[in-house]
Amino acid sequence: MVVRRHGRTGAALVGTVAGGLTLGLLLSGCAAHPAPGPRELRGDLKSLSSQARPAGDSADPGRAREAVRRAARTLARAGGARVRTSMETVSGGTRLTIHGTGGYDFARPVGQLTVMMPEDVAGAAGHRPITQVFRPGKLFMKNRGAGVPDDKWVRLATSSLADGNLLTNGATDPLAAAELLGGAREVTYLRDEWVDGVRVKHYWGTIDLGQAARVAPARDRRPLTVAAKGFSSGTVAFDVFLDDAGRPRRVRHRFSVEGQGQQAVAAAMTVVSTVELQDFGTDVDVPLPAAADIYAGTVGSPRK
Repeated sequence: MVVRRHGRTGAALVGTVAGGLTLGLLLSGCAAHPAPGPRELRGDLKSLSSQARPAGDSADPGRAREAVRRAARTLARAGGARVRTSMETVSGGTRLTIHGTGGYDFARPVGQLTVMMPEDVAGAAGHRPITQVFRPGKLFMKNRGAGVPDDKWVRLATSSLADGNLLTNGATDPLAAAELLGGAREVTYLRDEWVDGVRVKHYWGTIDLGQAARVAPARDRRPLTVAAKGFSSGTVAFDVFLDDAGRPRRVRHRFSVEGQGQQAVAAAMTVVSTVELQDFGTDVDVPLPAAADIYAGTVGSPRK
């Protein structure tokens, strides 16, 4: 993954610009906040691994790895669920967190999130939520992109984005977040915990993005293959909390995005993406935008 500096605001543009819609646009114009250092942000999972305790079969490395790799398959059987997402980016002295809420039908599969941009990005007057609809291979967005009418949707092919849409638009597709776990390796059981009142097993490890792409269903393989090529290291750190049915209640990925050229150090970014799932079995009805509601014109980049 390549990060470039662009324009007066010094906004970080992640990967290839597709129709002017990138994570960098969410960062554009954001006020600086004190940010933790790399060790503070990334070291928590490593420290947790030293606290791992035996817990029967859960502590067996092979069984732990298989439990994590099965997570996406358990979601297809679970049907619908309520979703919360957060994405924290840290670049230099700036930290930004983007939140999303919605629902996902993993059997269909299709989902919808309402993603809230921080007020510092667009200002109070222009602070509107972005509606995102996820479908295998496609992302639909409303209220995103300069010049797009309020009643129109923007449609993107996720394989056209340099990161396969894992980070680009401020929320990781919940299904993709689970399918990444198919590439889990070096998995360690940490301990039993509680998430939203549900007892879960907490696992930590790393993901081989190439392996995740190879084992994903054919319908989802292309965006993950693009992502595997887009991140230079090819690996991502994760931790996941699985309930007794093997369903992920919380999954968190830590992406390291490298800079390019003379500004590589300044442009380096850490992104922590978290997806939380609850109320499995919920009826989630997500209508896809009609063809007549898709915007066919040129999409501009919002400017401060």
